[in-house]
Amino acid sequence: MKGQEWYQADDVAKEYDDKRFSRGGQLIDRREKEAVLEAIMPVEDRNILEIACGTGRFTLMLAHQGADVVGLDISAAMLQQGRQKTRNTDISGTLEFLRGDAGRLPFPDDHFDTVIAMRFFHLADDPEAFLQEMRRVSRDQIVFDTFNRFSARSVYNWALPMGSRLYSKSEVAVLLAKTDLTLLDVEDDFLLPYGLYRAIPNALASPLRALDEAIGGRQIVDHLASVSYWNAQVR
Repeated sequence: MKGQEWYQADDVAKEYDDKRFSRGGQLIDRREKEAVLEAIMPVEDRNILEIACGTGRFTLMLAHQGADVVGLDISAAMLQQGRQKTRNTDISGTLEFLRGDAGRLPFPDDHFDTVIAMRFFHLADDPEAFLQEMRRVSRDQIVFDTFNRFSARSVYNWALPMGSRLYSKSEVAVLLAKTDLTLLDVEDDFLLPYGLYRAIPNALASPLRALDEAIGGRQIVDHLASVSYWNAQVR
């Protein structure tokens, strides 16, 4: 997988949330969590696996909502950050952090109701194999996001330290068909790239986001969105 050494570094893990989800990045965090909750609701009592859980943004949110969640990640440093967030925290469901490889998930077939993978597919060397493995351990639902090829994301993609894979809608449709998944819903968002929001204060990011939502809400510009949130069902 791209950038594994970079991603697993201790200093990257310590600064990960602050660099990506503070300042204008708070708007990204809010929208991504909204997309996950909308796809999975009702969350309570669902058995969920999050692949590439990082510092636990989604795992903690889902556990607070009453789900039984396993967060899996290749980075011990990221997992440690996630475990620190659970200290002195009242969680309605259950939460376990586990180190593991997304290409060889350490679970039996049909083990989870839902499997999610956010901020993952742009790093995947073999997206079909990873999606097939996600499907294997899910008995109901797969939720993931992709960064889109024909969008502003491509402008700065080359500068990312760990590289990034961009997808067209047709490529994802083929992946779903090959892995025997049925698309339930897809949402497109963020005409402006994530990197711009992370680089500016929230006071400036908020009006830009409002403009982005106003223009992006028109179906004619959906194909220019930077990110898509996919909700698929196991057949």
